[in-house]
Amino acid sequence: MRCILNLCHRLDMTAFVFNNEIETGYKQVGDKFKTLLWKYLSKTSKPGVIDFLDFEEHLKSLKAHKKPSFGDYYILRGSLNIPYAEIVEPFSAWIDFEAGDSRIDFYGGMMKTYQLANEGDYGVMYRVAPMTTETVQNEMNCFQITGAGDSPVAPQGVIPDLDDFEHVSDEVIEGEDCQVWRNITTSGDKTNTYTLWLKKQDGHAVPVRYEMKGFNNILGSHYDHYYIDYEEFSPEKPDSGVFKVEGVATSCHEFPGPGLDHVYTFNPMKEFIYYHDKHVEDNFDQFKRHHKRNYHNETEQESRKNVFRHNLRYIHSKNRANLSFRLGVNHLADRTQAELKVLRGKQKSSGGYNGGLPFKYTKKELRDVPKAFDWRLRGAVTPVRDQSVCGSCWSFGTAGAIEGALFVKTGKLVAVSQQALVDCSWGFGNNGCDGGEDFRAYQWMIKHKGIPTDESYGPYLGADGYCHLDNVNMVAPIKGYVNVTSGDSDALKVAIWKHGPISVAIDAAHLSFAFYANGVYYEPKCGNTLDDLDHAVLAVGYGTLKGEPYWLVRNSWSTYWGNDGYVLMSMRNNNCGVETFPTYVVL
Repeated sequence: MRCILNLCHRLDMTAFVFNNEIETGYKQVGDKFKTLLWKYLSKTSKPGVIDFLDFEEHLKSLKAHKKPSFGDYYILRGSLNIPYAEIVEPFSAWIDFEAGDSRIDFYGGMMKTYQLANEGDYGVMYRVAPMTTETVQNEMNCFQITGAGDSPVAPQGVIPDLDDFEHVSDEVIEGEDCQVWRNITTSGDKTNTYTLWLKKQDGHAVPVRYEMKGFNNILGSHYDHYYIDYEEFSPEKPDSGVFKVEGVATSCHEFPGPGLDHVYTFNPMKEFIYYHDKHVEDNFDQFKRHHKRNYHNETEQESRKNVFRHNLRYIHSKNRANLSFRLGVNHLADRTQAELKVLRGKQKSSGGYNGGLPFKYTKKELRDVPKAFDWRLRGAVTPVRDQSVCGSCWSFGTAGAIEGALFVKTGKLVAVSQQALVDCSWGFGNNGCDGGEDFRAYQWMIKHKGIPTDESYGPYLGADGYCHLDNVNMVAPIKGYVNVTSGDSDALKVAIWKHGPISVAIDAAHLSFAFYANGVYYEPKCGNTLDDLDHAVLAVGYGTLKGEPYWLVRNSWSTYWGNDGYVLMSMRNNNCGVETFPTYVVL
């Protein structure tokens, strides 16, 4: 809405007179009024629509109830904490409501965001982050979004206004004597509690912590929880130079992506300070349509949306850190961590001898190994499949190794039955959809002189089924199986190059793996001991991307996951245990 605002009184006025002339109203009134209006716009859920009666009440409230103020500008440093996702995201902020500017940096300046209300007619938002391609390394890249009449850009604060808060108590937090201010809101079945702890220092209000807890009365549980720790605060006016994008990036381009993620990419703090969540609703609606989700009732839908919200936050927070890989929303985004655990079906190994042969290779073989290799290009790998809600990953890694060995020997790609392994290898220690190990499946194959083809046994069910070995086509009788030398990357390269795709086990118990999209996956929290390995996959090659050596690994979580079902797993320090327990079969 654009209109002329005529100030009847000064800032203690009680009414506005305005008309519908096409003018940029809030740029024609006094600086103090403009600052108040920008603060109002920055937190309203509809920034392009000025509800003047509401704004009038807002100003009356400011006058009637003298509450602590953090001023029209400040500089601070803090951290955003999201317990559900185990996220601690450091940030620094320079806020100047008086000038209409804000800048918030994440992860020590890895990603910089600017919200500049005075640029152009309706303001501009910028996002600056490093970009690496085949020709440049970590070049600072800048995207911009220009404001519009229905969505003008306003500066983004990182401390909530206390308009609707009440002083409820005093307490000590982080060793500081603090006032506790609280705002409780109810919307439908949800009760949201916002709490700000502040202290007084040199006559100024200083924020210490801001926390949000959301409780769903129908679900009987907390559906949301996050908090911000404020570590340094200064009430000084930021130098105007910190808002200059020109010195940070060479040029800026209009953002090419869809509008659903603009809040996360250009102004992440908006969600956490003013609980703006329209982008969550929009993303969730798109997710449901794309993955054809039909929930049983409104209660389940609300529960799934809350899980989706947390996973979406995690994905974007990790991406702001500019890691060697990117995360993305996939078909698992509405699944709880307990449900994701079901997909990791490798049994824990006892650590004893598993009956496999030792792996041997020569110096000549190591010299002859190519720098990069991919069995997919040679036709030795069947398409990515989906194990569904069944912990049968071990059967997919096993089947892939058998199919590869058969291809190396015969030159033909024959799909073998994962379902047969799920149904029939219980006698060797596997537990169907509740987990198993590749070598136990190999032992079953040795006894039964092969494995049924996928075509002759019947389709994969994603569930434990009846074992039926009559009238099936058995292929790939194996003589034995080999344990590739544990922790030896050279040995694994030789084994892949010489013997075909290799069954490997990894530590996949991390959200970063669940939502991997592309790039070289390196997770510092990953373990690589036998006890850490909880998921079975197939190593089909290796290579280097942007100087980072990787293993090319096929997963069994469908082509919706990862890069068409594949992941590039870093070779650094045997991350996630790819080299810990590799095996292949001898035909």
